[in-house]
Order: sequence, then structure tokens, then C-alpha cells
Amino acid sequence: MFVSRPFVYTYSALIYLPFTAFSMDLRTILIIFLLPYAFLSDARQEKHFLRYEFTAFFKPSTFTAFKAVGVCDHRQIAHYSNDERVWIRSSVNNWINAPEAPPDSRDWFLHQLNSLSNCTDSQCFEPHVLQRVIGCELEKSPEGTVSLRAFDEYGFDGEDFMFFNSDTQQWIDKNLKAKETKMKWDQQTERNKLLHHYLKTCMNWISSFNNTKKNSPVVRVFARKAPDDHSKLNLICLATGFYPRDIEMNIRLDESVLVNQTSSGIRPNDDGSFQMRTSVKIDANHNGIYDCLVKHSNLTQARPIKTVYHQILSAESQQWSLIMGIKVTAAVVIFLLLIGYCIYRKIQML
Repeated sequence: MFVSRPFVYTYSALIYLPFTAFSMDLRTILIIFLLPYAFLSDARQEKHFLRYEFTAFFKPSTFTAFKAVGVCDHRQIAHYSNDERVWIRSSVNNWINAPEAPPDSRDWFLHQLNSLSNCTDSQCFEPHVLQRVIGCELEKSPEGTVSLRAFDEYGFDGEDFMFFNSDTQQWIDKNLKAKETKMKWDQQTERNKLLHHYLKTCMNWISSFNNTKKNSPVVRVFARKAPDDHSKLNLICLATGFYPRDIEMNIRLDESVLVNQTSSGIRPNDDGSFQMRTSVKIDANHNGIYDCLVKHSNLTQARPIKTVYHQILSAESQQWSLIMGIKVTAAVVIFLLLIGYCIYRKIQML
């Protein structure tokens, strides 16, 4: 499996994800280009990353495709234009000083795919794909501990292939197919020095990177009738406007997390912040106190958890309870009147 570590959830066009069932027809390729990959982490950690992501693939007897993007903190900051054969930076001021793309060119990357696939530019009888992600990342724990990491990793035909050890300036093969390539690349000392310098520059930049956009989530809890079952309510927790991206949300009853919750996943807002929606079905006739428990890195250490309480009792239940209360009261009054009338009659007959 290509992915050996958690990756950031993004809708970039890179195919940097596991290929457990690798099919290379054109439709599958296009679908894979649009899939997200998940990030599993502590929502109270502050994280920043910069990565450049490359993908090239052959489709038998037709074409070679190349796609490359630069992503910083879940936002695309650059993309490679195949028409102009240049990198085009996005107009995002926060990342204007981010390191440019790594020194290897598009033609170099396609040449590696040719070599690994034993194909030529005009002829290839089997589908093949070469992937690369290079960059750096920073994680800061709630206690203030900072960890840095730089990486340059390759995958070939959906499997881990090789990665670069920047400290030793040597390539580490992760696949039997990579041994010959490792020997060749280890001998390219000048290129390895350039990569070492690039990764060091990346870590220096991200260490000093100051992203001033930090917003706490705005949280709402509300209920809607379940369309398929009128005895149920969909209880929904919505958190929006938060940045950084990572967040944890759980709907609870009496401080116990409810099971069978569904989530929209973390989605971008137009202003660059994020939103997430979690929902769960509950009994419409149950009168209880529910809360939405939210954890986010921008909530202060003194108050790391933001809780929003909401009491749910369906209008139908309230109306039914009122009607039943009136009926019971009326029945009691009538019963007492009957008893009083009977007593009155007996007294009259004496």
C-alpha cells in the first residue's frame, strides 16, 4: 500500500492515496483524481505543511498524462500548466514566500516513468502510474512541543517505491522493483545535494511560517423531522468558520457519546475557513438534554472544549402531552362531579 502515514484531507488533483484495487481505465483515473485522502490527528494540535504533489500515468496506446500541484495548509497555492510548461502560483499572500517547486522538471519525471515502465513516449502496452510527494510539515502539540519533518516519497503502480533520507542523502527502497533505481539515484550526488538543500529550506520556512488566520468554531445544534420515520428526529450539530482545519465533534446525551452518528466530513467555506456537520437520529418523544462536544486547536488551554447544550422535545410530543393532560384532567373532573352527584342524590333520598 502506497500510503504509509496519515495524509491531509484535500480535494487536490493528486492521486496520492492507496491503490488497493488498482484499475487504470480512463474513467477510473479521472475518478481517482477527485478522491480525497484522510488525515487522522489530534484536533487540538496546530499543524502546517507544504507539499508539492506529482502524478504521471500511461494509458495503453493513447497518451501520457502529467499533473502537479503545490498545496499549503489544505489550500492549493500552485499548479503546473502543461500548456505553458511552467508552474503558476496562486495569488495567496500568506504563502508568497513559500519555497518554489523542487528542482526536478516535468520531462525528468516523465523520463523516470518511461524507464520504470519500459515504455517509450509513443508506445506502452500496460498502464503505469508514478507518484511523488515532496515537502515538509510542522506539528505543535497543545503543550507547545514542536516536531518537524521533511519528506520526498515515491509510489509506483499503487505501491510504496522509495523515499529520500535527507540526513544521509541516500535513497531508501521500499519495493524490490526499486533497488535498481535506488542504485542509480544514490550516484546522482549533485541532485541529492539539491534535494537536501530544498528540504532544509522548506523546514526553515515552515518553522518561521506565521499563519495569522485562526478562528474558533461557531457551533449550533438543531433538530429536523426524519423524513423516513416521523417518530424520529435528526439532531444536527453544525460547526463553521473555524481555522485551522482539524476538529473533533460528538453529539452526546447525558455526557455519553451517541452511536450511529453520521458526518459530512470537513468542508471548505468560501472565506477560507471550514465547516463540519454531524447528525444522529433520536426518539422524537424523548425529552432530554443533548450537547455537541467540540475540540479545536484555537480553543484556549483554559477552555479546550466548547460545549453547546440544546433541549429537544418535538412539537408533536408537546401537543400530544398537552392534549393528554387536558383529557386526563377533564376525566378526573367529570368523575368527581359524578361522585358528587351520586352523593347528592343519596342525601336527597334520605
